[in-house]
Amino acid sequence: MFIPKIYRSEDDHLMREIIKENAFALLISSKDKIRATHSMMMLNEDDPEKIYIETHISKANPQAKILLDEDEVLCDFLGAHTYISSSWYNHLNVSTWNYEAVQIYGKIKLMNKEELYNHLEKLTTKYEQTQKCPVFVKDMGKEFVEKEMKGAFGIKIFPTEIYINQKLSQNRKEADYQNIISNLEQFGDENSRKIADKMKSIN
Repeated sequence: MFIPKIYRSEDDHLMREIIKENAFALLISSKDKIRATHSMMMLNEDDPEKIYIETHISKANPQAKILLDEDEVLCDFLGAHTYISSSWYNHLNVSTWNYEAVQIYGKIKLMNKEELYNHLEKLTTKYEQTQKCPVFVKDMGKEFVEKEMKGAFGIKIFPTEIYINQKLSQNRKEADYQNIISNLEQFGDENSRKIADKMKSIN
């Protein structure tokens, strides 16, 4: 991911926030050909000094058939994003897009049966706990879960390179910057509100 210096971030907290809020991300590999799979990803923070991403895809997926331990993959997380109209500037310019994104290159380690079970348990707990009638892995019975696991390919991704992009009109003069925020707030959609809030927080 190309990131101009003005938009490049080293904020570890921002990275974690983007990953957690945009967990349905792209798993990209290029071992035999370029392949990309949308999958649910979780940031494992059991050891703050050695974080990694865990995810699973279908064993029937061609990507699962070729990935091995130590292969390199790219995890692509797109955060809040919205269109920025050139009509909001007080001078002639071009329209653009404001957004936050994280890309993580990493080496993979295939999950064993126990690790995959624990991964599915954590993933289900995360998303079921807010449901009216949650169904957790423990409620399904181990035999049923292990049967379903036969169709899942679980991996851990240990980061080798991390890129954080926070493009929030940092290159604009104050008057234009405030006008962008004002226009975004008028739209009312979630992405526009998020970008407006982020712009206010860093200004």
